[in-house]
Amino acid sequence: MARALMPWLAALAALTALRLAVAGLTPLAPDEAYYWVWSRDLQGGYLDHPPMVALFIRAGTMIAGETALGVRLLGPLSLALGSVLLARAAEDLFPGRKAGPWAAGLLNATLLAGVGGVTMTPDTPLLFFWTCALWAVARLHRTQDGLWWLAIGLFAGLGLASKYTMVLFGTGLLLWMLLDGRARGWLLRWQVWTGGAIAALAFAPVVLWNATHDWASFAKQGGRTASGGMGQSLRYLGELVGGQAALATPLVFLLCAAGAGAAAWAWWRRRDSAALLLATLVLPGAALFVWQSLGSRVQGNWPAVLYPAAAIAAAALLDSVRWRRLRVPAVALGGVMCGVVYLQAVAAPVALRRGQDPTLARLGGWDDFTAAVAARARQDGAGFVAAEEYGLASVLAFRLPPGIVVVAMDPRWAFFSLPVPQPGVTGLLLRSERRGEWPPNWPGAEAIAGPDGRLLRSRRGIEAEAYRLYRVTTGAGQPPAAVLPRPGS
Repeated sequence: MARALMPWLAALAALTALRLAVAGLTPLAPDEAYYWVWSRDLQGGYLDHPPMVALFIRAGTMIAGETALGVRLLGPLSLALGSVLLARAAEDLFPGRKAGPWAAGLLNATLLAGVGGVTMTPDTPLLFFWTCALWAVARLHRTQDGLWWLAIGLFAGLGLASKYTMVLFGTGLLLWMLLDGRARGWLLRWQVWTGGAIAALAFAPVVLWNATHDWASFAKQGGRTASGGMGQSLRYLGELVGGQAALATPLVFLLCAAGAGAAAWAWWRRRDSAALLLATLVLPGAALFVWQSLGSRVQGNWPAVLYPAAAIAAAALLDSVRWRRLRVPAVALGGVMCGVVYLQAVAAPVALRRGQDPTLARLGGWDDFTAAVAARARQDGAGFVAAEEYGLASVLAFRLPPGIVVVAMDPRWAFFSLPVPQPGVTGLLLRSERRGEWPPNWPGAEAIAGPDGRLLRSRRGIEAEAYRLYRVTTGAGQPPAAVLPRPGS
């Protein structure tokens, strides 16, 4: 058995090495730079998300320095470990079916994991701890040892400290126990409630941070609702389904959707407890995202947590020859699609415009652009460089040469423990032209006229973003602002 797994483990090791190389060669996206700022101001929570991504980044930069690789280091490594645990979970839930390597292969073939594994966002630790919790539940199912509930509680709590979406795991687990007669008995055992207490303890810093910050993060995430007409609802629903087919890659999406359906059918026909577990970890979440898409846009990365269980279902329950024949093409197609994205992000061999190439908008042209910003700041004798967009300000803080003060303007910075800029200092403000022609919300802001007042960020001559320059002076009436940390400071 161990010898049979060696090719899979070797492939996973090679894939992880490739992802580490890509992580080190591509510049940070604005959101990643923003989370790096979090890692320099560690707290129990933040306005946008819980703090686990900041802890991942802090650990990575302590090992590999404040570089792109350091920020992303735990992404490829956690995905590799999570893949091994997912394979073990499949073997524990469906012993003898040799589903483990295929489940891991299908998950790694998705763009959600394959591309997400070389970036650092809150979804990175979320997917890892979700998979860890699934593995612990599978061990519980296989061994019937109640102490596994303690591990489940720990991983669930750490997942909640990564992103609030982890609540879907707890919901699915509760449904499994309520619907399955064998699992229902756990509700009367002390280990379940102790595991719940461990989860609450791991999540407690997030609750405490919210309690001392007017419940800001809970309110922000709880307010993600909207309503629209039938046409808009159908458009959002189409975006959800089409986006998942693309981000999961088409054949993997087909297999995972069919696997989730097969899991529900296996429980209905045979009362298969393991199949029910997978169904409850996929279908309620999928239904929630479909429902949400009828009123507002569902971001493509949100359903990523549904795929670990769906991949196991696809590998273990779709056992007809017809379905088995799709496994190799699905993994191959996903691998090719991930490879194309990696290549475009690193080298951009194909010249595509902003609307056609998401790597251009997020990653393109930062080296030359930040060099131009630094030159303009020196030319003007600017006391600082400022930006209203939190992502842009964070990229500038991460990439500008040492000695340049970077100021971020946005109400969100009031939730950080960062210094405020000194009054009476004049600096440069960069503003994306996408924000329109109205002046920035800074008293006395003076637009720099002519060609000198405009900077482009481009890659190989293709425009990624255009920015206007303003002279601003700190003082009374300025928007909420903070001085961002700099690498090595």
